[in-house]
Amino acid sequence: MQVCASCHGADGNSAGGAYPKLSGQHPEYLVKQLKDFKTQAGAKQPARNNAIMAGMAAALSDQDMVNVAAYFAAQAPKPGYAHSKDTVALGQKIYRGGVAEKGVPACASCHGPTGQGIPSQYPRLSGQWSDYTVAQLSAFTQGSGARNNNEAMHAVASRLSDSEIKAVADYIAGLH
Repeated sequence: MQVCASCHGADGNSAGGAYPKLSGQHPEYLVKQLKDFKTQAGAKQPARNNAIMAGMAAALSDQDMVNVAAYFAAQAPKPGYAHSKDTVALGQKIYRGGVAEKGVPACASCHGPTGQGIPSQYPRLSGQWSDYTVAQLSAFTQGSGARNNNEAMHAVASRLSDSEIKAVADYIAGLH
């Protein structure tokens, strides 16, 4: 836990947007992400390509992953907040209603109206750092090699402009 805490915080509430908040996240989702940082048998690279996390995950057994995930899932998430009042309306529109003309579904349809997600399928987003969410949505837009572990998110994120990504990420940061 000390290794994880150095970036994600002892209680899973990281100190800044370079690292995700893990507190209150669904344990099944956390286990899947940890496994995705490891190169699986027959694969050329991991589904999530991150040198730091690849090194951390490589040292974990399957049981270690379950234990770490259970610990962070049990921690109380600290709420976040939106930073830009100028983009909240656009972020809310995208999160709650999508962008019909671009074929972008509402984020809430999978992640829930308050960003709590659906265990083992969709992560909890509520209060996540906007910088981290922007980085992940941008990675989904880059295609192969950046983040290969969710085809639906590749399709959705690739249809959003940079300003739409920033707006919805900022809205998610303040979502409760």
